[in-house]
Amino acid sequence: MKKIIQDLLDRSRTKYRVSFCDIRYKSLNEETIQTTDDVLKHYLLTDSVGVGIRVLKNGRWGFCATDKLDPINLDKALKRAVEISESGKNIGTKDIILTKEKSHIGHYQGPYKIDPFKISPEEKMHLLFELDKKAKTNPLIKKTDGLLLFWKHHQLLMNTEGSVLKNEYVISSGSFDVQAVGNGGFQNRRIQERPKMAGYEWVLHHFDQYDILRLCDEAIMKLNSTTIPKGKKDLIILPSNLFLTMHESVGHPTELDRVLGWEADFAGTSFATTEKLGKFQYGSPIVNFRADNTVASGLSSKGWDDDGVPAQKWDIIKNGKLVNYGTTREVAHYIGKNQSYGCNFASTWQLQPINRIPNLFLLPGKEKLSLKDLIADTEDGLIIDGRDSYSIDQKRYNFQFSGNFVREIKNGKLGEVVRNLTYRSISPDFWNSCDKICDHRFFEYWGVLNCGKGQPAQRHTMIHGSAPARFKNINVGD
Repeated sequence: MKKIIQDLLDRSRTKYRVSFCDIRYKSLNEETIQTTDDVLKHYLLTDSVGVGIRVLKNGRWGFCATDKLDPINLDKALKRAVEISESGKNIGTKDIILTKEKSHIGHYQGPYKIDPFKISPEEKMHLLFELDKKAKTNPLIKKTDGLLLFWKHHQLLMNTEGSVLKNEYVISSGSFDVQAVGNGGFQNRRIQERPKMAGYEWVLHHFDQYDILRLCDEAIMKLNSTTIPKGKKDLIILPSNLFLTMHESVGHPTELDRVLGWEADFAGTSFATTEKLGKFQYGSPIVNFRADNTVASGLSSKGWDDDGVPAQKWDIIKNGKLVNYGTTREVAHYIGKNQSYGCNFASTWQLQPINRIPNLFLLPGKEKLSLKDLIADTEDGLIIDGRDSYSIDQKRYNFQFSGNFVREIKNGKLGEVVRNLTYRSISPDFWNSCDKICDHRFFEYWGVLNCGKGQPAQRHTMIHGSAPARFKNINVGD
């Protein structure tokens, strides 16, 4: 395949006179196992192999993809990509300009110990059925739902700049939900999905961190609760919930293509517009967000992005101020950058890469502070664990999120369990209300497996991390 791709790249320059061409060969294996109670609800095993060809000619992109990998059909796909780029010459938009990038040659291998695709489906189902069996020893647990997801990626990216980049990795994830029924209603508690660039060993480890019987008891505590606080409360938000709030209210608003309005007709825009760069107080002075696509096992740590740019780390928010965005080679120059931060990714070979959220972290507090100390320091508040429903507007400004397990804090002590709680705020108000963050000992990674964006829609994966953090005077209700 490497020789065939190189011949296509040579032809793109000599025959079609393109200014840039890259070709991505990608294979993707996916396995999905879903159970309800002790019954297999859904099983899917797929594989997909193909090539995406992207050309830049006369300031316009052309893209074509095919799963017919013989030289004749690949040449037809190259020709079609060139025709598409040439057809845009009369469109009255600015020419596409790419930042310069060196050629790179390398091979990235994501870490894993046990290949999930070498574990039988029956063994994986048994893992979920055993959890169901344990949960059902509690007579109030009437329903369980299990989910296992495994992806295996192999990609070869080559371009006319001389880059030859291979990356291979496995992503594994699992979740398990228990539902308690009674008192005219139902409540759930879950082993929350926590995807990671790792093998089957990660799912076993993740599930082992939870006591399923304790989760059942917590579901029943929610079921029996009549406590629904309203008004303003101080919130201690654990990483298992905060990662999604970070994703929606910081990750998406700082994708530069969205900031520039390029996603306005589908995924929305951003309140964090370019005139605010270096000036806007996005959060309190203790709020620091760092992007890092080099971190081990990060879902967006793939060696290079689909522009052929090496993985990097950089600040997005520093001491509360907006200082940077996630960029690609196509958009970086709009904010005066001569190099991309490597945020261009496509989920499959059929799709053209787009600007995506990197691995993004809220840095832990610099002062020694435990979760126990933070609770003791809170007079009237709530502690929120796990994600549930969420909503945010098209500018990533007004939002509401809910937690899977919430308890009151009264005079520095844990109190009643709360049911059906949501918290609501405006993105910069929320991050400016952050007054304390626990230290590095309490930092955790959580992953996003299906970040949707683009038209046609595609997904992307990344991890977010934080320590528990406190936010003052946030609106709550049911």
